[in-house]
Amino acid sequence: MKKIVLLSLVISIGIFIIPAYAFSQSKSTISVSGTVLDEADNSPVLQASVQFLNKEDSTMITGCISDMDGRFSLKVSPGKYILKLTFVGYKPRFVDLNLSSEKQSYNIGRIMMSSDAIMLNEAVITAEAPQVTVKEDSLIFNASAYRTPQGAMLEELIKKLPGAEIDDDGNITINGKSVTKLMVDGKEFFGGDVETGLNNLPVDMIENVKSYDRKSDLARITGIDDGEEETVIDLTVKKGMNNGWFGNIDLAGATEERYSGKAMINKFNDHTQISVIASMNNVNDEGFSGGGGRPRMGSANGLSTKKIFGVNFATETEKVDMGGSIRYNYDKNDAVSTGYSEMFLQSGSSFSNSNSSRLNKNESIDAEYRLEWKPDSMTNIIFRPRFFWTNSNSNEYNQSATFDDDPFTITDSPNDYLDFSELTVSDPLKDVRVNGSNDISTSKSYNYFGEASLQLNRKLNDKGRNITFRGEYRFGNSGSDVFSDSETRYYQFAQVPDSSTIRHRFMTTPGKSYYYKGQLIYSEPVARATYLQLSYEFKYDYSDTEKSAYSLEKLFPDWNINLPLPDNYEDTYDAELSKNAKYETFNHEIMLGLRFVRERYQLNAGMLFQPQTTRFTYVKGEYSTDTVRNVFNFSPTLDFRYRFSKVSQLKVNYRGRSTQPGMESLLPVTDDSNPLKVFVGNPGLKPSFTHSMNAFFNTYNADKQRGMMASLMMNLTQDGITNVTQYNAETGGTKTMPENINGNWNIFGVFNSNTALKNKKFTVNTSTMGRYNNQVSFLYNDISRLNDRNKVTNLSLIQRLNLTYRNDWFEFGLNGSLEYSWEKSMLQPEKNQQPYVYSYGANTTVYMPWSLSLSTNIINQSRRGYADSSFNRDELVWNAQLAKTFLKGAATVSVEMYDILKNKSNIVRSLTDAVRSVYQYNSINSYFMVHFIYRLNIFGNKKARSMMNDDFRGFPGEGPGMGGDRPPRREGGF
Repeated sequence: MKKIVLLSLVISIGIFIIPAYAFSQSKSTISVSGTVLDEADNSPVLQASVQFLNKEDSTMITGCISDMDGRFSLKVSPGKYILKLTFVGYKPRFVDLNLSSEKQSYNIGRIMMSSDAIMLNEAVITAEAPQVTVKEDSLIFNASAYRTPQGAMLEELIKKLPGAEIDDDGNITINGKSVTKLMVDGKEFFGGDVETGLNNLPVDMIENVKSYDRKSDLARITGIDDGEEETVIDLTVKKGMNNGWFGNIDLAGATEERYSGKAMINKFNDHTQISVIASMNNVNDEGFSGGGGRPRMGSANGLSTKKIFGVNFATETEKVDMGGSIRYNYDKNDAVSTGYSEMFLQSGSSFSNSNSSRLNKNESIDAEYRLEWKPDSMTNIIFRPRFFWTNSNSNEYNQSATFDDDPFTITDSPNDYLDFSELTVSDPLKDVRVNGSNDISTSKSYNYFGEASLQLNRKLNDKGRNITFRGEYRFGNSGSDVFSDSETRYYQFAQVPDSSTIRHRFMTTPGKSYYYKGQLIYSEPVARATYLQLSYEFKYDYSDTEKSAYSLEKLFPDWNINLPLPDNYEDTYDAELSKNAKYETFNHEIMLGLRFVRERYQLNAGMLFQPQTTRFTYVKGEYSTDTVRNVFNFSPTLDFRYRFSKVSQLKVNYRGRSTQPGMESLLPVTDDSNPLKVFVGNPGLKPSFTHSMNAFFNTYNADKQRGMMASLMMNLTQDGITNVTQYNAETGGTKTMPENINGNWNIFGVFNSNTALKNKKFTVNTSTMGRYNNQVSFLYNDISRLNDRNKVTNLSLIQRLNLTYRNDWFEFGLNGSLEYSWEKSMLQPEKNQQPYVYSYGANTTVYMPWSLSLSTNIINQSRRGYADSSFNRDELVWNAQLAKTFLKGAATVSVEMYDILKNKSNIVRSLTDAVRSVYQYNSINSYFMVHFIYRLNIFGNKKARSMMNDDFRGFPGEGPGMGGDRPPRREGGF
């Protein structure tokens, strides 16, 4: 293991290290002054924003605003800076300054602001806002450098960021790392919920988007790296909005009975945030809110109706930082799907087709609170309680069939022949049909839990000695009632051909659990910038789950799901399907670590030891057990960080973790509640161990506005747990049992680069990604061939390129991507394929007179090389928006058209070591929508109103008498 870690570290350093950049700064100060004037009439520009930016990474050093006479004065240290001056209605001015300690004061003189760029004392330059800067370990995206449609929400901005992706379910990844939390000005927004922020935060309130790895509360306070850091997005609100009220209302109606409504109001100041949000829509909550955004190439599965209402607050004083939120969510999903799958066997394949419809309704309330108290400089207390409640109702209908040969070779529409109650003697699939199943089910479930955590840290000196206590308590209750009707028919069962099994069942599953833990952590400095870290933790976990099953067909053969439950249903209690399971787990964790902190690098190394005892009581039918399991887990960690400069660094970390199989997986018990999917436990299962390693490098050149990032992630699992599958060719059913296996590993690498060309109006972004998955599993259709394996490998190479041009009134972008895959199956090489997907498109935004803007995008996605020829298709998707802003930027009306050519599909495809599958879902992608957006900026102060209106401007040169509502907008924004 040591050799693996050392070799990986050397390789990563060799791959990612590139020359660094130096930065230095003196401690003396220099006075800089000047006067900001309007070029048209030489009148002073009061309240203009004056910012000194670090020339190396564009971070703000200091700033002020001009006075009533347009004058400003501030002090900075000697060095190289960019002086940035901005005010609504004017283009910004950028002044290159090289301040030497030889002079104690500099008077820049008069700085004229207008819509035209002019040179000032050979030091004034005009420039586009840099798209991305790097400050230490944070990527900072300048929101004004990415133009979005009027009224767009955060999702539209995130989709334009280099290295960022949003999948069809709204999950965000940046440079290959999943974003788990969203923050606003460093404070959690609705508990950090990413989806809430994506769909409810308007772009026009955002100054910057920062992405970084945020350490846990423990690591942040104590410096002890517990490996629990998470990738977050932190939004910086525009300065003018930090004092006053602002918000917006967005109402929309569309064809195809689509609608959307959103409202948000905020009260921000330097120390307090209050936000109220409300929304409802039935457009699958994709958050387009503007036709100019690049569309997702897939939609949510089915048709969704969502409603949300929530309140969020955060405030801080010198000693107290607290915040919290409460949120109500309603989600109704109506999904209809058709699909087919192929299960790989040693000889041939088993084919399955299905039709299903599901209506699911879910309500939930989530309330959370956070309090951080610093009673003195040596003490820190963090308290986090949370409560969650949810209630769900579901109705589902499924038709499925299994075939011993590919049904698509017989008919183009095998899914039309799945309802066996309608089959006739002319059934085209009768010779290959193995089974058929019709299932109807309804369910009701609930779940609620509460939890609270407390962290108390006390510094014992200023050299790094500290002691920390962490405690946590959690309780929960859940339950479900499930009614089901099913009929399964067998066509090739030798004993009774054309036989069928009818089942009417009712199952109720109540459960309860609670959990608590206590941890004591001690850090001791043992040498210069070297710390020894010790930790002990005790955890107790209890759960009790009971499933009571009733086989109603025994006494009520004519009962169906639309009838009420019979009064004496308890007489049909089925002990073989019912069970009760109780867990009691006692876990001890002992951690020993060593932390080295130097000027340019940090190294954390440690080992976690986990002796664990589990008491397990289980009853199912005539089988019962009361057993105790004692195991010993361990987890090594290594975290190395080297900083070449403030904008260039390398990070390498390794984690090893041991995972025990669930106790029920170890029992020799059979679950045949579904006759086509039988599960059997395996007492011989061993724990698995996973090795994970990540390497990350980034650098940034501020002068050239060029950033580069590279990362490499590897995972290897020893004794991984998979399923061995026995396939019954007569019934089409499967019998699976968990088993350990080796050979599962994957590697993922990404390189991103973004750079502005010489005149800064052209920007090029590239992203290169590679992924290799090696998946191994047991598959057999004969009990004598238990040890036969299947291996599926998948190599994917992805290249993306974006080119953007923009000036005052026009933006045009070209984008393209190519994804090439090699898919190989060891058991069935004839099924190997090399599919590829390429896409290309363009988007443009034009700002016209009379406060009109036109946004449109068109993208063509082409799939080729798939064994299923129906999947090899082109999708040309075109969206457009025409918007008119009035009332001095406070209101916008937009006409939006989605999927104008009606080509968009909703197909989900997957490939694993056992199955290849394709599913297509219902959706409404093409519709016409009218939006009305009103910005509630009348409640704010003058600066807040200016910033809210800042995203809307007229055609260059537009003024009174030309139909414009306001002066031209300053350069650098949208």
